[in-house]
Amino acid sequence: MNKEKLLPEYDVKVLLALTKSLHGDKLFFKYLAENGYLELAAWSNAVRGDIEALKWLFNNGYPILGLLSNAIDGEKKAVALVAESRNEFLIHFSQACRGNKQSYIWFKQNNLQIFVYMITEIKDVLKVQAKDSVFWYRWK
Repeated sequence: MNKEKLLPEYDVKVLLALTKSLHGDKLFFKYLAENGYLELAAWSNAVRGDIEALKWLFNNGYPILGLLSNAIDGEKKAVALVAESRNEFLIHFSQACRGNKQSYIWFKQNNLQIFVYMITEIKDVLKVQAKDSVFWYRWK
């Protein structure tokens, strides 16, 4: 079984590719998937609402990434589990993605600029998801 890495453990270039993948750039998604970062490719899709990608994370040894995706979405059980983990990064990251200004500032104060950028992208993804769910006439 693999040892799951936390996001801060990845090289900044990989995190930049992840951020581009979160934005929906298929070229960077493909880069992650083909260069040994399948878990990050899956996580970027899970954050974007892909349930199959989320299931893949849980079924393939990446429960923390799956939990983080759910916490970002504000799922109560996931938010509680992240809080119980007492992992400062996970707590602030999930909160900042949900709009908590103090957590967002925590990343700026700790000079974690790549995560400030990533959080901004995730917040944009969440806004689009919320907007799409309001326009019920788009549902098929």
